[in-house]
Amino acid sequence: MEKNEIVFRGARTIDPETKLDAVCDVAVNNGKISAVAPGGDPQLVGLTEVDISEKVLAPGFIDLHSHCNDLPSRLLQVCDGVTTALELEAGQLNVDQAYENFSKSGSPNNFGYSASWALARMKSCGLDVSKGLDAFAEHINSPEWHRVMNPREHGMMIDSLSSELEQGALGIGILLGYCMESPGSEYLEIAKLAAETRTATFTHVREFDRPDSGLYGAQEVVAAALTTGAHMHICHVNSTSTRQIDNVQLLLAGARDQGLRVTTEAYPYGAGATFIGAGFLDPEKMAFTALEPRDVYILATGERPQTAARLQELRESDPSAMVIVDFLRTEDLDDLGFLTRALLFDDTAVASDAMPLVLPNGYENSDGLWPLPAGTTTHPRTAGTFSRIFRWYVRELGILDVAEAVRRCTLIPAEVLKDVSPAMKRKGRIQVGADADLVIFDANKISDNATYADPIQISSGIEHVLVNGAFVIKNGELIEGSLPGKPVRGEVSA
Repeated sequence: MEKNEIVFRGARTIDPETKLDAVCDVAVNNGKISAVAPGGDPQLVGLTEVDISEKVLAPGFIDLHSHCNDLPSRLLQVCDGVTTALELEAGQLNVDQAYENFSKSGSPNNFGYSASWALARMKSCGLDVSKGLDAFAEHINSPEWHRVMNPREHGMMIDSLSSELEQGALGIGILLGYCMESPGSEYLEIAKLAAETRTATFTHVREFDRPDSGLYGAQEVVAAALTTGAHMHICHVNSTSTRQIDNVQLLLAGARDQGLRVTTEAYPYGAGATFIGAGFLDPEKMAFTALEPRDVYILATGERPQTAARLQELRESDPSAMVIVDFLRTEDLDDLGFLTRALLFDDTAVASDAMPLVLPNGYENSDGLWPLPAGTTTHPRTAGTFSRIFRWYVRELGILDVAEAVRRCTLIPAEVLKDVSPAMKRKGRIQVGADADLVIFDANKISDNATYADPIQISSGIEHVLVNGAFVIKNGELIEGSLPGKPVRGEVSA
């Protein structure tokens, strides 16, 4: 009798694609799922056998929106059940190098990147973007790229994005909300490029300096889908739509009814995170979104500026400082409703928008830092988004059941990329031949523990996490040095 590497016995097994929801034995061999036996199968034999009765076995969680590009922040995400973490909103320039870097250093979960419109635009405008996302933060309010480009610069940008797609970028990440000066025609041309290559765009929608800005931003995305036929994905629809979410969802439902491929994602927090130099945090513009200076919290210092003058001073002195922004107040029942409805819209993926770490004084980089030193901070969504869905939306609010929460954390994000990356057709599923990216958790105990005051507390209730068939978490303990993550690349179609 052939032995599998691992056999998990007796778990409630959820495959969101086939709607399997039954007690099964599941076998793993050579990084793949080799058997799924409803009711159990004593003839399945494993070199390692694990009794997980009373637990849930599901596909590993897939995060379409993670800015975690170092090992410690990725470990935080693995402890939240994330087996694939992709940088699709901001993206990267020189994705070949980005893939090579993680392949050499190792990652606990799978990784991938879109082509970065913002970095390509900055580079075409003469800015040094060699430091990637750090360069974006550094130049976030530089006038050099906050303008209409000339034809030569525009051509350079398009050529750069095309090259990145050829290198395996997973579509085009478009931080449109950070450069309101870019013309609509530029956005349409990028969407056209995505349509021609059968990839996708991932957009942080444009800000329009008006109370219903989120609706107008979504309309621009839908117009691009209608004009070009491209697959358009709206990032963190909760934080850009805020109190316009019901109107935005009506718009998106109408677009889908017309056959347009417009997809969405959301995270379950009322506060967002960004860099203080972002244009939409200009004190004169914040009034349009009912924000006040004290709604901005500087992570490195803990300061909440009390006046517009102080906020502007901070913006000018260090535009790359990471901040948390209270865009919805979840203690208010109306705001809580806006937040929850953002995630409940049909086929909305859970995506964290996980942020980089802000280290305490005395630490210049995060290399080798685990456990993380006291005083390390970030947005709690980095460590807790996916477990929070099960703790809050499933158990406490009762507005999702376990199977639907699993689907939104796994199959829906995998389906967003099904036409871009063949690898994603093997993820988000519990089926023979699927990648053995697995999360096993106690549905009654899984919980986020990260808070705004202590955002690096890891989630609890997760028993095992496997990535490509290798344990990264076993019996609730992180296995340091287990780095089985693989690159997830796109393929351009003519």
